[in-house]
Amino acid sequence: MISGAESRKLKADSLIIKMRVYVAATRQNDGKTVISLGLISVLSKLVETIGYMKPVGQQYKTVNGKMIDKDAVLMKKIFNFGSNLSHMSPIAIPPGFTEDYIMRGNRSVLVNKIKRAYRNLSKSNDFILIEGTGHAGVGSVFDMSNSDVASMLGAKVIIVTCGGIGRPIDEIMLNHAKFDAEGVEVLGVIVNKVRKQKYNKINRLIRKGLARKNIEVLGVVPFEEVLSNPTVSELLEDLKGNLICGEKGLNNIVERFIIGDVVAHEALAHVAGGTLLITPGNREDVIFSALSGWVLGITEKYHISGIIATYGKSPPKKVIDVIDRANVPLIIVKEDSFSTACEINKMIFKLRSEDKAKIKKVEALVEKYVDVDRIFNMLKPR
Repeated sequence: MISGAESRKLKADSLIIKMRVYVAATRQNDGKTVISLGLISVLSKLVETIGYMKPVGQQYKTVNGKMIDKDAVLMKKIFNFGSNLSHMSPIAIPPGFTEDYIMRGNRSVLVNKIKRAYRNLSKSNDFILIEGTGHAGVGSVFDMSNSDVASMLGAKVIIVTCGGIGRPIDEIMLNHAKFDAEGVEVLGVIVNKVRKQKYNKINRLIRKGLARKNIEVLGVVPFEEVLSNPTVSELLEDLKGNLICGEKGLNNIVERFIIGDVVAHEALAHVAGGTLLITPGNREDVIFSALSGWVLGITEKYHISGIIATYGKSPPKKVIDVIDRANVPLIIVKEDSFSTACEINKMIFKLRSEDKAKIKKVEALVEKYVDVDRIFNMLKPR
């Protein structure tokens, strides 16, 4: 939703005050990071330079000996930010941090870390998107809730929530009250992951319901199944499996899976686009049946994204050769087929920098369904 007039980039010297926005959520896994990614992509067309900050991170990686929030690492890889990772992620919460803070914590140390990081980012960026951690109260136990941090940085807030009507409005009001108590202005909300069959109804009612409470809806984004579906590479990593062949297919999207404990022709009946086959490695009949789409040249209808061979059993070499020629990843795991399927069902898959198609989809969704012009104008210095 970028107007032609606004597409001209603003030079750094035209910004008297650094523009910044704090993206929070009503709960975990509402899609806050995905929305942040899309906002950065679209806003980068409106400003000369844009930066990203995750002041308090709960899931981290060790990078060059430092604990860095995973989302900060992700954003740096996707957008090739020149900023120092320790400025993008000044505080990461390791195990035992909360207990140690309650016993001996010094809030001023945390405040200084965050402010110093923000000042460093401000030197080289016209606009900074600050991503929170969960709902408004997360971090209260060590005096660094989202509302605390937003207030400290003088940032206005966008609240991201999941699709629906009753629960989202209830949770928005609860979070709004927490930000209000800290004197933080909430610009509005973005409703994410709205089921397509209910989109028109929810879009209409959520806007009407929140308008009655003087809360602006800045976007209503439909649910896209592809963003929740894992790649074979993610399954390989999360299952801690052993890749035997098919490396070229690791970015294949998995839309469904079947357990190959049936006769071969029944397995084929369940194969469709984006299918993952989970089967013992000695079920050559099921494996060949699943690969028949490749053999017949009709992979659009019968497409296998990957094969997980269970019980630690690898298929014979002649079978592996066929799987490899089909560019289908073959992963070996020690667990049985049912346990492996249950484990996959429990997994929550996050966006990764390698997921180029997913990233493009996110950018397109935010540009189409979020009023980024409105957000930009609300933040622009008067």
